Amino acid sequence: MTKTGVMVCGHGSRDPEAVREFDSVARGIRERLPHYEVESGFLEFATPIIRDGLDRLRESSHERVLAVPGMLFAAGHAKNDIPSVLSTYQARHPGMEILYGRELAIDGKLLGAAGARIREALEAAEGEVPLAETLLMVVGRGASDPDANSNVAKVMRLLWEGFGFGWGETCYSGVTFPLVEPGLEHAAKLGYRRIVVFPYFLFTGVLVKRIYDYTDQVAARHPEIEFLKAPYLSDHPLVLDSFAERVDEILTGENLMNCKLCKYREQILGFEAEVGLPQESHHHHVEGIGTDADKGNGHHDHHHGHHDEHDHDHGHSHGDGHSHGHGHHHHSYPHADHPHGPRSMKKWA
Repeated sequence: MTKTGVMVCGHGSRDPEAVREFDSVARGIRERLPHYEVESGFLEFATPIIRDGLDRLRESSHERVLAVPGMLFAAGHAKNDIPSVLSTYQARHPGMEILYGRELAIDGKLLGAAGARIREALEAAEGEVPLAETLLMVVGRGASDPDANSNVAKVMRLLWEGFGFGWGETCYSGVTFPLVEPGLEHAAKLGYRRIVVFPYFLFTGVLVKRIYDYTDQVAARHPEIEFLKAPYLSDHPLVLDSFAERVDEILTGENLMNCKLCKYREQILGFEAEVGLPQESHHHHVEGIGTDADKGNGHHDHHHGHHDEHDHDHGHSHGDGHSHGHGHHHHSYPHADHPHGPRSMKKWA
């Protein structure tokens, strides 16, 4: 009988708190999948790296690994970097079969967890403000993939309509637009008494803390509006249930990653040049370099100009027959100079 294990593949962060939260989620997944040995690892910055977890499974005689991305949506990391790491490992260890699952995506359980976090913020608020006089601002991570960005907008609409808020808006923490500060300034002009800011994130880190900081800054400029900072998803039980489902999907044949609007497969408006780009990872230079807490322990500080938890731009291939002689390169985000987008983040570089 084939011995099967599970590998949870995280992004990684320089923030030790984010790493601890990922570990908490990995423990929750283990509890839900007691019949599997579950390992975890990171793509960049933190340790252990993904390869370390695969090594442990291989050394304990696992012949098959069910790997899932520890991510909400499928952008560059889930589509390119993690598959590249897994494919490279399997090529070096042909005795191990690695099957890759899909991202959490838009899911009823995830929406339930998001609703619970928003409800926490509303219940903790002082005073009663009708939902019809409240604006919901859902903040996504932001990616160079318009399909992933559009999913955040869909989540916002489902939450807006589900609760019955007076209005809903979407903004992003980086890469795309509108970013948090201009997004909140725009929302503040719409005349609502209360704005609920909900980071649609799994874990804390530099980006989530930045979202809350910008919320405080905009709130200080608009004392007539009450701003509520809702908690992010973290290890909500419904999130852990969704991860367990993604593992089971790999074996039940329901692993339905939606590539219909993937910019690497389809001619998406504004991203036409990226169809069929090679699937590769450029995170080798930040694998396992450690969190910010490690910097005082002799670890090498290797920034390369990246923002922490930043979604970099990658090539990608779905095996669709395209043959490109590209070397390793990154396509620039076509709206990098948008006045409400990435260029306004340069002060953080």
